[in-house]
Amino acid sequence: MTDIESLLHPARLGPVLAQATGDDRWATFDARLIAGGKSNLTFELTSAAGQLILRRPPQGQLLPSAHDMGREARVQRALAQTPVPVASVIFAETSAQTLETPFYVMEKVAGHAIRDAMPPGYADAPADRCEIADALIDALADLHSVEPAAVGLEDYGRPDGFLARQVNRWRKQSLASRSRDVPALDALATALEADLPASPPPTIVHGDFRLDNCLMDRTDPGRVAAVLDWELSTLGDPLTDLGLLMFYWPQSGERQVPLVPTVTTLEGFPSRSHLLSRYVERTGRDVSAVPFYEAFARFKFAVIIQGVAARSAAGMMAGQDFGDVESDVVQLAEAGLDALGAA
Repeated sequence: MTDIESLLHPARLGPVLAQATGDDRWATFDARLIAGGKSNLTFELTSAAGQLILRRPPQGQLLPSAHDMGREARVQRALAQTPVPVASVIFAETSAQTLETPFYVMEKVAGHAIRDAMPPGYADAPADRCEIADALIDALADLHSVEPAAVGLEDYGRPDGFLARQVNRWRKQSLASRSRDVPALDALATALEADLPASPPPTIVHGDFRLDNCLMDRTDPGRVAAVLDWELSTLGDPLTDLGLLMFYWPQSGERQVPLVPTVTTLEGFPSRSHLLSRYVERTGRDVSAVPFYEAFARFKFAVIIQGVAARSAAGMMAGQDFGDVESDVVQLAEAGLDALGAA
């Protein structure tokens, strides 16, 4: 059960919300944990004034550099005046006073978060489902077209040596969160380090771009209402986003991604090759090295679910239990080796 009192401290948070919004009706509110968040905790806040969304880290000891609320708020504020659809940030606190941890609050954007089932009566036609795919790629292409310096994000990351640091970073995260050795995962990390491609010019990258991290417009399947979950965003290689989206896009007859069931296996959703073609059409980038990026995506996601399992076992995920993922970690590592031809 979610302990709203200890996670949100309503008596302290209410007055802060009232001041930030200029609306005293936010002095008291109801809150519920939104399912789907497996890293930072996401809450829907409701008062007589309407609804807002709050993001905060999980409870307990956190891994270094993870769960940075200030970065999430900063990138969304920076992108607010670009074609990239983001939620407006209402308030951000990095001093850990109100909730004893950094957090931020943003507007609640109307839209469909599509996870393991299509909303009833929504995008039933194959053409509508193709429009969803195209809208996702277009939003990603728009993100990768933003000049970081033009929106004040020129210092948002260190793009030089990005891929090598990413592999090293996630390898360290794995060592910090695993409950047992996973030789296949270590072999995949070694193979990735030995096969790094030359990166294209750096862009803003989302870091976890997929269908259920976007809200789709409720009446127009061809429009992304907002891109969410900017926790892993930085400056770096844009093809890491593309490879991750390919990984999160199983086709009919393929195995679902662990912990992230999706609808892309349903009739009407286009193939990964369609997504790649659309991305090339929009950006002009060479995507011939995508197999490497798909392998890296499997490595990164395997480490992420190791961390999810560790935080859940430690009681840091507000009562959410994601079960035993050890076999999934091994399967992902082996699939990554296959993608590299290194098995």
